[in-house]
Amino acid sequence: MKRFVEGQDRRQGVLLPEFLDDWVSEENPVRAIDVFVDELDLAGLGFAGVEPAATGRPGYHPGLLLKLYVYGYLNQVASSRRLEREAGRNVELMWLTGRLAPDFKTIADFRKDNGPAIRATCRRFIEVCRELALFTLQVAAIDGSKFKAVNATDKAFTPASLERRIDQVEASIGRYLAALETADRQEGELVQAKTERLAQKIAALRAQMRVLQRLGEAVAAAPDRQVSLTDPDARAMGSSGKGTAVVGYNVQAAVEADHHLIVAHEVTNVGSDRGQLANMAGQAKAAMGAEALEVLADRGYFSGEQVLACETIGVTAYVPRPLTSGAKAQGRFGKQDFVYLPSENAYRCPAGQRLPYRMTTVENGLRLHRYWDRASCQACGLKPRCTPSLERRVTRWEHEAVIDAMQERLDRRPDVMRVRRATVEHAFGTLKAWMGATHFKTRTLEKARTEMSLHVLAYNLKRVIALIGVQPLIAAMQA
Repeated sequence: MKRFVEGQDRRQGVLLPEFLDDWVSEENPVRAIDVFVDELDLAGLGFAGVEPAATGRPGYHPGLLLKLYVYGYLNQVASSRRLEREAGRNVELMWLTGRLAPDFKTIADFRKDNGPAIRATCRRFIEVCRELALFTLQVAAIDGSKFKAVNATDKAFTPASLERRIDQVEASIGRYLAALETADRQEGELVQAKTERLAQKIAALRAQMRVLQRLGEAVAAAPDRQVSLTDPDARAMGSSGKGTAVVGYNVQAAVEADHHLIVAHEVTNVGSDRGQLANMAGQAKAAMGAEALEVLADRGYFSGEQVLACETIGVTAYVPRPLTSGAKAQGRFGKQDFVYLPSENAYRCPAGQRLPYRMTTVENGLRLHRYWDRASCQACGLKPRCTPSLERRVTRWEHEAVIDAMQERLDRRPDVMRVRRATVEHAFGTLKAWMGATHFKTRTLEKARTEMSLHVLAYNLKRVIALIGVQPLIAAMQA
């Protein structure tokens, strides 16, 4: 052992005991957690138990339990049982909690009972970031990602999956009945045991069939025709990748483009992103304190009504239009090949002919203008490449000028989608890596929202510490 660094003897005593504070450096993130929670108005945020009861056994202060959770999520320790163990052996937690070690039930109940207050705490840290002038670009990227819930795929039912399961059970029953019939024609001492075993399997499958039929009634009665047995709020959600469907929640996030801080987030059990743009953009604008904001989103967010709603709240949207033209898919001209002429309120077709305005209709609450010219189409040599009908009709939404202006912005800045991808997808990748293979640990939508707020708070805290350091952050919070 002469050529190695040697440790101290475990039985060696010390004359002057060391202070616990000596084990926590000045740049340790746990000091920022301590100051952040101490500076919060816990009662104003809605935490229960800030004022202790006059009688009964003393309880733990909510600030202590909040510190415990923020530390845990910052260090990928989200389980209440693991937090209980860490509080008794982790020097940083001993420093943070004053050597207190609450039991796991107390820790879990705090998260369960203080969901709105915990979410308000996450928003409060965004205000700290705004006070630090970290939101300078006034550009945010918005995206959604599917996070797994505590619900196995076999415990989630839709009409299609239920029909598939019933077919599988019926096929299994048929196979066992055929095997039972074959066994009845055989002789020998093992036939009786085999026959009983097959009969038991058939009975079990028929019982499973009755359960599936009852589930079919529940699925048909559900508003969205889905039933999840373990987490009733979780939903089966598909994504663009093949074989990547999950049972879980759709997490929406708005990430500012300068320092990649998550300025707004929301957890929903609606699989589509289509109706989320204006809502997330409005939350991001308010959180950043911006008079005007640019938001970047992918094609899944495209909606004329959502883009128009963004314009009304002072948000400039950059969302590519999906290429879903059926005519293009069949090798004919698409709508993008027709040029709108504002001065004439008409369209110019690929053959150079004018399609004048003809009528206005209302479909799904939208006012749509129709343009066509049958005479020009009948005499046009390009008609086989344009339409199989008597004439080509072009439809224009009454507010489509907003969409045209957005497309012009995208044409001028072809790099914005790369900026969007580099901004928001990094945040989602980091969160999923922290959360592990099974993303959410809590059940129901309300608790999942609380859990995601803790993850976002920890993510933002770590980002700000990396940007400015622990002591400047402490000074800013105490100012």
